[in-house]
Amino acid sequence: MKIAILGGTGEQGPGLALRWALAGEEVIIGSRQKEKGERVAAELNQELGRPLLVGMDNPSAAAAADIVVLTVPYSAHVPTLESVKDQLQGKIFVDVSVPLDPDNARRVVMPSAGSASQEAQEILGEQVSVVCALQNISAHLLRDVTAEIDCDVLVCGSPKEARMRVIELIDKLNINTVDVGPLEAASLIEPITALLIRLNIRNKVHSAGIRITGLPSA
Repeated sequence: MKIAILGGTGEQGPGLALRWALAGEEVIIGSRQKEKGERVAAELNQELGRPLLVGMDNPSAAAAADIVVLTVPYSAHVPTLESVKDQLQGKIFVDVSVPLDPDNARRVVMPSAGSASQEAQEILGEQVSVVCALQNISAHLLRDVTAEIDCDVLVCGSPKEARMRVIELIDKLNINTVDVGPLEAASLIEPITALLIRLNIRNKVHSAGIRITGLPSA
């Protein structure tokens, strides 16, 4: 299945693109500007030593993919969703956005829908399967493909089949996942990012994560 990463030229996108490409997935780098997507894809391909990634503008990337991942800052959340709404119909959409307070990233300002992912579902409609995932993982660690990621990724979304497909994709990155259930859990997952940012700042690190304990083994 083809994966498009919209906002793939930002902080989290390149790391995810590299790791999925190395895991054997076909990945498209999406950007507001086609030229930027192509440039970043070329730079990452040079790092990989193989032409595994392609760059496109966001609508073209969304149209070409089976699963679409959004990694843009929250300020671009709604405009990006609206720009690719038609291309996402019938597909799985993974929202990595967090509604961080623009004046203080150690806080969140949750939208009226309850979370960014629930907001995406309202905008995109019921024909799109929205899954919330990957908010609480360090972009710094993702970008270093040699780094081991020892935290958990919380995943929620509906229907279950879409959620499990996303969990399978994240498992390919050798990152442990925890199934948190339907999309309403996004309102609990997204604010954890602000807490981790707070811990990073307080401890002068870039890699704070979470680990869920006490659950039965899969």
